[in-house]
Amino acid sequence: MRRRILISILLVVAATVLTLGVPLSVVSWRLVADMMHQDLASRLDSISKVLTAQIAEGQDPHLSRLDFLVPQGGRLVIKMPGHIDQTVGDRVAGESISEKLVMTGGGELRLTVPADAVRAEQYEALGLVGLAVLLSILVGTVIAIITARRLATPMTDVARRAARLGAGDFRTSSRRYGISELDRVAEVLDSSATDIAALIRRERDLASDISHQLRTRLTGLRLRLEELAQHPDPDVVSEVHAALDQTDRLVTVVDDLLANARSRRAAGATELRLADELAEVRTEWESAFTAAGRTLQVRCPRRTTVHATGVRLREAIGVLVDNALKHGAGTVRITVRPGPTMVVVEVADEGPGVADALVGHIFDRGVSTADSTGIGLGLARAFIEADGGRLALRRARPPIFGVFLVAGRGPESQDGEDVGAGGAGSAGASVAGSGAASDVGGASGRAAEGSADDLATADAARAE
Repeated sequence: MRRRILISILLVVAATVLTLGVPLSVVSWRLVADMMHQDLASRLDSISKVLTAQIAEGQDPHLSRLDFLVPQGGRLVIKMPGHIDQTVGDRVAGESISEKLVMTGGGELRLTVPADAVRAEQYEALGLVGLAVLLSILVGTVIAIITARRLATPMTDVARRAARLGAGDFRTSSRRYGISELDRVAEVLDSSATDIAALIRRERDLASDISHQLRTRLTGLRLRLEELAQHPDPDVVSEVHAALDQTDRLVTVVDDLLANARSRRAAGATELRLADELAEVRTEWESAFTAAGRTLQVRCPRRTTVHATGVRLREAIGVLVDNALKHGAGTVRITVRPGPTMVVVEVADEGPGVADALVGHIFDRGVSTADSTGIGLGLARAFIEADGGRLALRRARPPIFGVFLVAGRGPESQDGEDVGAGGAGSAGASVAGSGAASDVGGASGRAAEGSADDLATADAARAE
């Protein structure tokens, strides 16, 4: 985009320079020649006046009085009736420029100068024109670069936001560009993101409510049928067993429909190397942590893989990191604990954590502990759940958020080799994974020890 805009502007500048520069060069060339002819004509007029005055006084022409009127290297030829032809200066060799004047009462004056002097002035004029053209091109190039950047950067950003929206990232942005058309597109994207997020959330809530209600009613129906199965009449018992079979098939259909819906949402998920994704998150947030004087640490076995969508995963973890940076304190730690079927990514900080009243509603849309919109955590959970994972608050104070992901089929590092840590702050970088590095949050690390599958099971039990 930027390259095309830059080339277009430079082509316009080049066309303008050629359109004006070529005629200006021709005019300058001829103007120098015309000025030389005018100078020679003016000199001949002055010579004619001097000679006329001398003849009127009855004197012979004195050539010594005419030397200062003849240009250096020039030649003056005087032809007057009744007088011998006279010359001032040497013969001009090579190409020359001359001007002739016919005197009143007869006589002729011819002044000739070498063409080299005129050519030098003409070339000097062309050089000035060329310098002006070069300066115009340089100024036009600078303006083209600035204009291309001013236009291309916002358009690229809008295109990136549109791509993120298509990938399932429904976060809005307050950034505007000072260009009314692009600002309007940005507003439409924000409005669309908000509407789509609300629509998807309503659909998911509806599906969850329907699933819950169906399961509750089917469970109650099955209990009633099991009671009827104790009836002494064999015909009644036979019909009850048939009804139980139908109930079981209905439960299976509901489970299959829900599983199919989840699999369609996660259709874009692929096997990812988790260390690479976390490295991108760390790179994105290092400058922000440096400016805040905080430290960001990442611990991840290099060969751990997960089944997820890269954009959704990075955005969800980015929301947790941003939340820890804005509302937390101290070092922010991202720790990965792989398991056979699940991988948990823990994001922890040393801040005051989440108030007891908000623990059960921290992921609800519109719920916030500060002056934020309360949308980020809800979207982060939606991103993770869209790929078949789960996001949970594992501990309120100090806070630990757990991202449970489906483990990939790739090999895992068994020796604890880490992706490394990025740190920023007044004290410099902090390297996680070294001998002196501790687990996340001390006691929280001990409380969170175990495989990802054990953590998932424990959290699911708490949720029940």
